[in-house]
Amino acid sequence: MELYPAIDLRGGEVVRLAQGEADRQTSYGTDPAAQASTFAHAGARWLHVVDLDRAFGTGDNDPAIAAIVAAVGTTLAVQVGGGVRTVERARALADLGVTRVILGTAAVERPALVDEVVSALGADRVAVGIDARDGAVALRGWTETSAVQATDLAIRVAGQGVRTVIYTDIARDGMLGGPDIAGSVALQAAAGVSVIASGGIATLDDLRAVAAAGLGGAITGRALYEGRFALADALAVARG
Repeated sequence: MELYPAIDLRGGEVVRLAQGEADRQTSYGTDPAAQASTFAHAGARWLHVVDLDRAFGTGDNDPAIAAIVAAVGTTLAVQVGGGVRTVERARALADLGVTRVILGTAAVERPALVDEVVSALGADRVAVGIDARDGAVALRGWTETSAVQATDLAIRVAGQGVRTVIYTDIARDGMLGGPDIAGSVALQAAAGVSVIASGGIATLDDLRAVAAAGLGGAITGRALYEGRFALADALAVARG
């Protein structure tokens, strides 16, 4: 499996939100590019970035994303999500040097956009983030809950050519209680896509469980920032 250290951006800073709630923020640094370089030097092959300001509709972090790509783009691949709601935005991220663009809310509300972005960038450069609360897909930076079920969305986007899904159980995100392995496995089996588990990873045993389940990858953020394990050790687990 692949390990994705995470950088969530808000106001140009590296932050984490507990259960996606904007008023439960912890800041971990003011230099996202330096943080990305730390991950690259530890041996990461991928980096997961979320623009929270775009997700919340309060601005953007394009300068920080550009700085991250400039700092590490030759040594690791960068995937970026948060507020990608048009094919023009997807292309703009690709033009910044982003390897893979993540669609979220727009994939639920505008199914045709998935087709457009896959056509514009290619299937390997597109992922869909499925963030669920009690099985239902959450929208707009997790501020709303839709009537769409996570499994139904995964099956639909797989039929549109998407090969990678990032699944987050919102109740677990930032809480260090372990990822939703069962939910991730069910999604992968139902849709036939590679599922990256996100939310709740706190220990190396959590990563071992993700790997043992045959999932495509795991995203980890808070556990790294709080020193619960070293990235080098996590990468060793992920790579067997």
